[in-house]
Amino acid sequence: MIRMDGRMTLTFNPEKYKELLTAYLPKLIKTEAENDHALATVEDLMHRERTVEENEFYQLLITLIEKFEQEYYQPIQQNDPVSMLLFLLEDFSKSRDDLVAVLGAEGLVDNICNRQEKINLELAQKLGEFFHVEPSLFVN
Repeated sequence: MIRMDGRMTLTFNPEKYKELLTAYLPKLIKTEAENDHALATVEDLMHRERTVEENEFYQLLITLIEKFEQEYYQPIQQNDPVSMLLFLLEDFSKSRDDLVAVLGAEGLVDNICNRQEKINLELAQKLGEFFHVEPSLFVN
């Protein structure tokens, strides 16, 4: 669609969205295998230019993943945010270098991983975005 000012506006196409939904058949995630499948799909969509419909689908999958992970991993969070961080690093096949890129300082990452520094709300937000989970998983 072309707007009055001559710029293009992307419009949502229900038929294309329906095709995405039909291909994936998203539903509430109840197992780690289903979560892994959803995460792989999100990972694929994350690293490319998405259409309006793909972006809507991407947001839906992230919501489903977050819901599952909040319920599934909640007991770990209650005990130790650092354990959750280390678990997610391993689960997502990420390294401390990836955390340095997200949090900005190697010393900070080392202090957090060695339990010498707590994860504050700002860092929790960055980690939540990085892992596509609720930031509350990283705070006491």
